[in-house]
Amino acid sequence: MAGRNSPWGGGGNDGGSGGDGSDGGNGPDGAPDGGQPDEPRSDTPERPEKPSGPRNPWLPSGDGTPPRRSASIEDIFRNRGEQRRTGGGGGGPRVPGGFPNLPRRPDGKSWLPLGIAAAVVVVLGFSSVHMLGPKEQGIVTTLGQYSRTIDSGVSLTLPWPVEQVHVEDVSSFQVVTVPDNENEKLMLTSDKSLVDLSYLVRWNIKGLKDYTFRLADPKETVQEVAEAAMRASIAQVSLGQALSGAGRAQVEQDVGERMQRILDFYHSGIAIQGVEIKKADPPAKTKSAFDNVNVAQQEAERDRSEARAWAQQVIARAQGDATAFDKVYEEYRLAPEVTKRRMYYETMERVLRDNDTVVGEKGVNTVLPLPEMQRRAAPSPDTSASAPTSTGEQ
Repeated sequence: MAGRNSPWGGGGNDGGSGGDGSDGGNGPDGAPDGGQPDEPRSDTPERPEKPSGPRNPWLPSGDGTPPRRSASIEDIFRNRGEQRRTGGGGGGPRVPGGFPNLPRRPDGKSWLPLGIAAAVVVVLGFSSVHMLGPKEQGIVTTLGQYSRTIDSGVSLTLPWPVEQVHVEDVSSFQVVTVPDNENEKLMLTSDKSLVDLSYLVRWNIKGLKDYTFRLADPKETVQEVAEAAMRASIAQVSLGQALSGAGRAQVEQDVGERMQRILDFYHSGIAIQGVEIKKADPPAKTKSAFDNVNVAQQEAERDRSEARAWAQQVIARAQGDATAFDKVYEEYRLAPEVTKRRMYYETMERVLRDNDTVVGEKGVNTVLPLPEMQRRAAPSPDTSASAPTSTGEQ
């Protein structure tokens, strides 16, 4: 553009309208477009004239700095990575990962390696010392393989992960309830009747090695074995025995023995401590009929009890009379006449005790009125005096 000044400043080497190396309006001989000849040069280099307008940002400056270039995407991400590593953006100096720099040791080295080493030593120490309670035992595995069993107290092992310890409570009783909900558990008795049972099993660990390595789910195993043993035992008793107290006690003992035999056969390491039947009822749909039958049976049992009590009283009375007769007979054998007279007097006294008639011997006319005297001794307002009656010979 001859005859015009560039909006970015003109003249010298600072001007230019493009990036192709042109002089920005100078002629071929270096003179301006106006055709003015070059002024004579002096030995002292002249300072470049400051451009009159804003500098073109896309051209190199005249102060000797290298030319600017546009930032690439690699430069942008590289600068951001350096800012993260050096803590750019505030917050003070940081180490990789965003943590503050640790204090330096007197020799100028970092405390971080020593801290990591101390943490590793503490972890290894805690994984090598094991404190077990009085009811606990532990299984020690070396690289996943069984090594030994440790008892309660303090025990030492190789640090993790070389050796690991699995601790279990082997003394406390654990309880499994069958069924584990409120649903019915119907079982068939020997007389083809159904009974709804609910029971619990108490057990503990007697062999920790077998318990740990031979059973996938110990509680489920105990529950399934208990149900199988209960069905086998109930199938051998009648409905009445299953509902009665004595029959239930026998079933509980039989189930415990069956369970122990099955668990020992599979080397489960479990000891059965007891079985308790909590509920033994008929099915819910027939419960009302069973209740009526039970009421009738209770009433029949009450009547039988009353009849047995009356029979025992009658028998006792008869046995007493027979004993008394035996005694009289023994006296009669010793003195027959005396016994006859005594029996006669006792009989007549019993018959004539409340009679006013007096029986006497022949020729006796004067009689002492004893009954009259007795009545006077105990007078009654409703009793009137009566004259004594005497009779002759009867």
